[in-house]
Amino acid sequence: MNKTELIAAAAESAGITKKDAERVLNAALDAITASLVKREKVQLSGFGTFETKYREARIGRNPHTKEAVDIAATYVPTFKASKALKDTVAK
Repeated sequence: MNKTELIAAAAESAGITKKDAERVLNAALDAITASLVKREKVQLSGFGTFETKYREARIGRNPHTKEAVDIAATYVPTFKASKALKDTVAK
């Protein structure tokens, strides 16, 4: 399912227009992104948790040349599914 299909499914389920569903989805994604930029955790009960984790600097390898490459330290977004979501998907 891509974003367009998600918007269509949400609009149908909620009984609203696709345009309204798109606005709501974009606002929710913007709010989650803004929180992650501030290094805040976003918990959605029954769904999961979005957060950022610090990844240390390390040395990697170019697979073609086998040359060592420095990889800078960075923050990466992560998602951990809730137990309820895991149980629902496992059925």
